[in-house]
Amino acid sequence: MNRPSGHNGLNYKDAGVDIDAGEALVQRISPLARATRRTGAQADLGGFGGLFDIKAAGFKDPVLVASTDGVGTKLKIAIDTGLFEWIGQDLVAMCVNDIVVQGAEPLFFLDYYATGKLDVDAAATVIGGVANACKESGCALIGGETAEMPGLYAGQDFDLAGFAVGAAERGNLLPNIEAMTAGDVLIGVSSSGLHSNGFSLVRRVVRELGATYDSQAPFAMDRTLGEALLTPTRLYVKSTLAAIHTAGVKGLAHITGGGITENLPRVLPKGLDAEIDLSTWAPQAVFGWLAKSAGIEAREMLRTFNCGIGLIAVASEKAAGHVIDAFQEFGDRATRIGSLVIGGTEPAVRYTGALKL
Repeated sequence: MNRPSGHNGLNYKDAGVDIDAGEALVQRISPLARATRRTGAQADLGGFGGLFDIKAAGFKDPVLVASTDGVGTKLKIAIDTGLFEWIGQDLVAMCVNDIVVQGAEPLFFLDYYATGKLDVDAAATVIGGVANACKESGCALIGGETAEMPGLYAGQDFDLAGFAVGAAERGNLLPNIEAMTAGDVLIGVSSSGLHSNGFSLVRRVVRELGATYDSQAPFAMDRTLGEALLTPTRLYVKSTLAAIHTAGVKGLAHITGGGITENLPRVLPKGLDAEIDLSTWAPQAVFGWLAKSAGIEAREMLRTFNCGIGLIAVASEKAAGHVIDAFQEFGDRATRIGSLVIGGTEPAVRYTGALKL
């Protein structure tokens, strides 16, 4: 066997794995992780496992709620454009938003970054976004894994996964389906845009139009198409916890893949349907661009994208105004979009009106 010139023997770097680059990344991101410290977590990197003291966080009889997710093929647009500033927030949001809609407070987060060849600057930017989103969500970044796997990922490709754990006191979990009744109000909370779902279809539309990511976005005159499509997923943790604390919230749905059509019924009891008036909000311009450019029917839009509503709360009529105020005090636009009505055996969504695409 011929050995590489200048070497007495093979080493890990010859095989494509640079341990020094990995250590350099840890040094870059350690201060970012420390900045996410919260009661119950030290948020120091380097141990074999991340520690969290749930008693120190103030919980007496907690139930843990866990979520794991990625950002889908939205990541491919970030890689193609080299715009990595916002994808870390997408990763955190997809996990912590799923936790908070169950009535739980996100406590800690771990990330997984896998690549063929580690680009320390790109990875540090991505994980910096993760840390910033964790801090904004009151969630400690207590660990993670960076894997360099040559031969498995091509070129500059990499993948991301996230894992979050939260907690709620026993008896405070949502949805409270036993309390739901016909006449309860459905409150829609605005999304920031596409969030992190439906991007295989989005990328197909871009290809068929012959568009480029560095061209001007046809629906956002101040940004390139790549910048506009990479608008990060909204973090709903602080506003949702505030809304829950007003009392009267009976259920919450995070509107991700499957749209309102598939996600809202997951929090409803048998015998009740959601009746939603599509004319009660105006989706962001990106949705109209997609629908009109590719001839996507409204029904398909509603079961693929969030169409401008990233979260839906079910609240009593009496509490609805207070719940809306709580969301809006934290900068989230919220409005009544419908109500619960008597339905069939399995819960479903009924639409009235038309989307303002």
